[in-house]
Amino acid sequence: MDRREVAALVAYIGRLDPRIIRTDQREAADQLATWHELLDDVPMTTPHGWDARGAARQHIRVSPYPVLPADIARPWESYRRDRLARHTDPTPGVDPDDQAAWTAELIGTRRAVATGSTQPAQYRAITSSQLAPGLRERLRESGSCIPPEVRVALAPYRPARAAREAAVAQGEPDALGVRCEWCQAQVGEPCRRGTAPRTPHPGRLDLAARQAQKAEQVQQSALA
Repeated sequence: MDRREVAALVAYIGRLDPRIIRTDQREAADQLATWHELLDDVPMTTPHGWDARGAARQHIRVSPYPVLPADIARPWESYRRDRLARHTDPTPGVDPDDQAAWTAELIGTRRAVATGSTQPAQYRAITSSQLAPGLRERLRESGSCIPPEVRVALAPYRPARAAREAAVAQGEPDALGVRCEWCQAQVGEPCRRGTAPRTPHPGRLDLAARQAQKAEQVQQSALA
């Protein structure tokens, strides 16, 4: 804030809390100089939510003590920290080989976010659990979000997964769909001999078959 903005802020606070009003001209000048010295780097307002008058008004509402410059500066520092904590540095648009320009753009973006000139850049998040129209039906038809031709192309690079899918397609139980009680392999993990993967242990195959049979019986009962 420049001196005029500080003077306007002090006058605004004086209307809400007359205790800070200075009637002596020299005292008023000293008060203005002190506030300007302490709030020189604090803006009066920003385009995105900060208002020094709001910080002063909130203090007057909840505190019995007169407003001090620190009561404006503290909320401003909290405002800056919160914005930087929510900011994820976007990739600069300059040549990455130009280290000076790259660093300067990062610093400039952070400074703009911290001072409220621009909004924090955040990673996009999942905002809804609703599936796109028609997606559920397409998944039901294909049985997977991976197209069949892609699955075939990936088979040489993941032989264990390909063998599992082939067995399931032939009507065999999904052995990796249950935990192996022999080698303690978790669901989705292959059985092991020492540290090397091996075919599923017989007990795991039996358990998978029993669970598949039970699931089929439950489904038949529900249909009946």
